[in-house]
Amino acid sequence: MLKPTPTDTTSPYESPHSRKLHDAAERALDHYLCPGATHDDPRLPSLMFVIAPNIKTEDLLAHACESMASASVMLSDFAAALDTPYRHTLLGIQQVVMLGELAVNRALDNLEAPA
Repeated sequence: MLKPTPTDTTSPYESPHSRKLHDAAERALDHYLCPGATHDDPRLPSLMFVIAPNIKTEDLLAHACESMASASVMLSDFAAALDTPYRHTLLGIQQVVMLGELAVNRALDNLEAPA
């Protein structure tokens, strides 16, 4: 015995909003499945906090290192004021920041000294 096939003739584009939903779904699928695909509205990065293009790599790394060191100290101080479960989480975050600081320091060490 064969199972009857549904003969629903409802179109996904019957209402005006269904086309918008379909387009949004297509954009979402394209974003994740075709990351190199071109889009109608390319997103431009915000220019609010632009770093000057002529800044030397050594200066950028030094600033990043100082910022990470400050973040590490702030996280450590804040962790001291918290109870155990939250303290452990914050100290874990502090350790990740500290490891990033060490990596940036090594990158600074690896740069050639200016002649």
